[in-house]
Amino acid sequence: MKVLLVHNFYGSAAPSGENQVFEAEKALLETRGHEVAVFTRHSDEIRCQGAWGTLRGALATAWNPWMVSAIRQKLGGFRPDVVHVHNTFPLISPAIFPAIGGSAARVLTLHNYRIFCPAAIPMRAGQVCTECLDRHSVWPAIRYGCYRNSRAATLPLALGVGLHRALGTWREEVDAFIALTIFQRERLCAAGLPADRVHVKPNFFPGEPAVRTWEERAPYAVFVGRLSAEKGVRDLLRAWQCWGSSAPELRLVGDGELRAELTRMASGLPVRFFGQLDAAAAQEQIAGARLLVLPSVCYEGFPMVVREAFAFGTPVAASDLGPLPTIVGHGGSGLVFPPGAPESIFRVVRAAWEEPNMLERLGRGARVEFEARYTEGTNYARLMDIYQSAIHVSQSRRAQVGP
Repeated sequence: MKVLLVHNFYGSAAPSGENQVFEAEKALLETRGHEVAVFTRHSDEIRCQGAWGTLRGALATAWNPWMVSAIRQKLGGFRPDVVHVHNTFPLISPAIFPAIGGSAARVLTLHNYRIFCPAAIPMRAGQVCTECLDRHSVWPAIRYGCYRNSRAATLPLALGVGLHRALGTWREEVDAFIALTIFQRERLCAAGLPADRVHVKPNFFPGEPAVRTWEERAPYAVFVGRLSAEKGVRDLLRAWQCWGSSAPELRLVGDGELRAELTRMASGLPVRFFGQLDAAAAQEQIAGARLLVLPSVCYEGFPMVVREAFAFGTPVAASDLGPLPTIVGHGGSGLVFPPGAPESIFRVVRAAWEEPNMLERLGRGARVEFEARYTEGTNYARLMDIYQSAIHVSQSRRAQVGP
């Protein structure tokens, strides 16, 4: 099979799980003998241009005619069976879907909620907000300035969402969507996606990493992610404040706008800040931990750190919000606690930490979950099923149009 992978890489200063998924699926296809080509752009192209770059990105978000020409040229030279798109924001734009037309099956992975939510993450003022999805309208986002707390910054994204709703891009120009979880599928189908074309395929972890014995692990918990409000890191630090100096060591891997505030909150506590690490170093921290904590207060897609934790047999404690409680089975592969509730995080984590062998048992459950759901073999089989479905839909469309 010939597959063209399409992706707009986010800025290099902000590592992205979407970028990791793109690279992992590219390698997955190549190692199994498929002919793979890529069509990519990088947000660094506009970030280095200052105000002009910002304007250029805003103008390109909804409909980029230069990308229409470029993708047609790529199609003519490569002639793929499937075009699999991961991210079009901000430079590529959804205009490529009608440009591809019937020349190949079109697949879109839904890494977030951007096709209906201008902010991509359904969250406002520190709380989950699904007004744009529920009302099938972008007016709430414009009213509240949901993207970067700015109406001016939100407007071009909102116009893009509204434009492609009106044009029927998602109904008529995509042959298969990939949602990362059942929860995300249900939310986006309710918001307007055609349910018969939305498939569920989670992220995977390549290879079969070794699992460290419990005796080899140091007694620490770890958080890996951006130090930002939607990740709930303030609540995590407040939970450790409740615990006090008797708490186990908490390691924070990642960086973000809350770093200075969190450093002040951690004063006198067993908390270490590791900053931004490369993927291998971050995975080393997860593999050696006795617990990964994910206190998100937003709807996650499918957090990359969860599949890493499961692969290394590290249990996960996560917020009871969005898809997380169905990914992290309470008492099976991890623990769940109410979102935005530091005292609950403290109680749940401390009880598990202090009960003999409980975390070790949950860690074994995490590895079982990985082997059942998140290996590259399982993921590859699911991806091929989705590609074949997309090809069938594309061929049916062409048959209806006729010669």
